[in-house]
Amino acid sequence: RYCYEKNLAVTPQGGNTGLVGGSVPIFDEIILSTALMNRIISFNKVSGILVCQAGCILEKLNEYVEEQGFVMPLDLGAKGSCHIGGNVATNAGGLRLLRYGSLRGTVLGLEVVLADGSVLDCLTSLRKDNTGYDLKQLFIGSEGTLGVITAVSILCPQKPKAVNLAFLGCPSFPKVLETFTTCRAQLGEILSAFEFMDEKCMELVEKHLELSNPLTGNGGACAVGRGILLLEGVLTSFCVSMSVSALGLFGFLCSWLHQALWSLRERITEALTHDGYVYKYDISLPVEKLYDLVTDTRARLGRSAKNVVGYGHLGE
Repeated sequence: RYCYEKNLAVTPQGGNTGLVGGSVPIFDEIILSTALMNRIISFNKVSGILVCQAGCILEKLNEYVEEQGFVMPLDLGAKGSCHIGGNVATNAGGLRLLRYGSLRGTVLGLEVVLADGSVLDCLTSLRKDNTGYDLKQLFIGSEGTLGVITAVSILCPQKPKAVNLAFLGCPSFPKVLETFTTCRAQLGEILSAFEFMDEKCMELVEKHLELSNPLTGNGGACAVGRGILLLEGVLTSFCVSMSVSALGLFGFLCSWLHQALWSLRERITEALTHDGYVYKYDISLPVEKLYDLVTDTRARLGRSAKNVVGYGHLGE
């Protein structure tokens, strides 16, 4: 309210993990951090509805609800530092979007402070609310331009009893797309994530982080899929059929090495920083056009760029 009356610019900041500069002040602005607004207000063990302040770190929230038998509906590589308020303000997708959908469907309510300092209380914990306009949708993805999110009510799904992971090597990106299409058709709702990373990503992860590439010597792009272990037989059958099909895949199914394999995908950004300054672009494209951007950028930059790599969420 003071800033509004004095006509002072305010820049909200959460975990500073965004890639579009939304939390970076440009002029002489006041930074408003949500870091100390990190309290869990309530959690309903029956409905799985979590109400918390906007400064709660995503990873901490996931650890909390996991103890209650639930999981957060989103998972990001920056989960150790990003704030739930920033996740909502940017409508973050991430690794679990394929299974649980976007935050527009799982966020039930918001508390928002508007530019004039007034508080908009839409912090409902009802899954269905037909009373008037759904105002919270204006603030999901608004990136702080309409107000500062201070509290969130979010629906958490049940934690799977166990998960399994398939790690596949594909000779080209078109083959990755074919694998993804077949995977969705055969696995259906048990598929919770589908990630890809190109061969250059794997080389850098091996070189700088000393992580072992289980597909060394097979080349091409890699695909990582995650599914519920309750239907392990279905996932196993899928991997077997893929390995002997015309797609030319090489890979394996694994549950006990789950975290080690997933680290290959999550630590790509860390590996890139060892080779110099990194320009990262978190963009949305039609999935069939996704890798064209990488090949075009490599051609344009030539030797002026040490590495141009591609990786990301195909399910998003």
